[in-house]
Amino acid sequence: MNDIEKKLNEEKRRLSTITAPEELEARLKNFLHSAPPKRLQRSPLLKLAIISLIFIVATGYQFNALAYYGKKLFGFDEVMSGTLKELNDKGLGQVIEKKTVLDDGTDLTINGILTDSNQLVMYYTLGNQKGLDVDTSDLFQPTAITGLLTDSNMESSTFIVSDDGTEIKGTMSFEPVSPFSKKLTLHYWDKEQMKEKRISFPYKPNKAMQAELKQKINKTIKVDKGTISFNSITASPTLTVIKGKMNVKNFDRVSTALDGIELIANGTQVPMVGGEYQSGLLGNKFDVRFDTLPQNLDSLELVVKHFAGYKLLEEKIKLDSSNFEPVTIAGKEMLIQEVTFTSEGLEITIATDKDVMLDDVYVETKNGNIPLSTTLNQTEEEQEHGRLMKVRTLLFKTKSEPESLVIKGMHYLKRYDEKIDIPVK
Repeated sequence: MNDIEKKLNEEKRRLSTITAPEELEARLKNFLHSAPPKRLQRSPLLKLAIISLIFIVATGYQFNALAYYGKKLFGFDEVMSGTLKELNDKGLGQVIEKKTVLDDGTDLTINGILTDSNQLVMYYTLGNQKGLDVDTSDLFQPTAITGLLTDSNMESSTFIVSDDGTEIKGTMSFEPVSPFSKKLTLHYWDKEQMKEKRISFPYKPNKAMQAELKQKINKTIKVDKGTISFNSITASPTLTVIKGKMNVKNFDRVSTALDGIELIANGTQVPMVGGEYQSGLLGNKFDVRFDTLPQNLDSLELVVKHFAGYKLLEEKIKLDSSNFEPVTIAGKEMLIQEVTFTSEGLEITIATDKDVMLDDVYVETKNGNIPLSTTLNQTEEEQEHGRLMKVRTLLFKTKSEPESLVIKGMHYLKRYDEKIDIPVK
């Protein structure tokens, strides 16, 4: 492993330990959606044009299913695996080979794209014989791809650095593009000049791959703090996407809630590859993404195995000891590691299972009950018994000796095992 890879891995590990404070985690996204919606006034002519366009899309235009382009993109085997590698080996991508030069002299090449009804995957190369600085990838920061009826945001990316540090090869996934686009434009942020730049390339929509399964689900499941509604499923040659809406008050309190949704095809679990959640005034939307479905599909089942749950508690833990025993709260383990006073107040360091977030917490003192002020220094640490647990420090603004720690509620990853059958025939 070269120095660049080591630095990238170290930075990845560092970023993975950063989490929001316990009291703020559920509120951060709400500030982005406080503006009231604007009502648009459309003329009758515009309304007629929109209806005509919908009619054309619904009845007159189809992607060519699995159209072979006949060329394979070479040099990307290490950043591709599974489905994407198989499709590339079959020559299903579109070769682009559009080049430009970044401000630091690095050559950028858009080698090719692979498109279907769920996503556009772009293959690119960065090369510089003088060597690529560890921040070179930051100089090339794509944000979106645009075109006729297309405004597709970037969703994910991966890349590798060559052993001699002179080349980066990577892939980036964008939202799907319109079949009416004949030219696409990649928008990327130039960190050096602090401005957006663009590079355009031709697109052949008839080379895109058609969805293999696309239908409504329209099923709702109840959870402790609300409901999850599954609206639709779209299975394409590169991806399977399930979309829906949810109204779950404590969704943001359990960071891995979407991971508990499973897709079972022909009795076998389909690997999950990602998910997204967006909150807004018109509802909270989500999607969960899975690998491709088997070709001979006999049965399909959606399972909410685990999801955000809530447990009302009346847990009181005595703090009159310097040697605390592990405590089990609603089947979840909690360790009190340290109780100290600092210049900020009373600090209680605890360790819990990774999915646990405490709610309505305070300490009892002779001078009254003191509510939790904030949470400090949240990390994941391996304990003496070998378990990886979430460790953080609870701060209470008091100088009084604590008698008990009181916990009134708990957010956690709860097992539901709710199932939805999806017809496939």
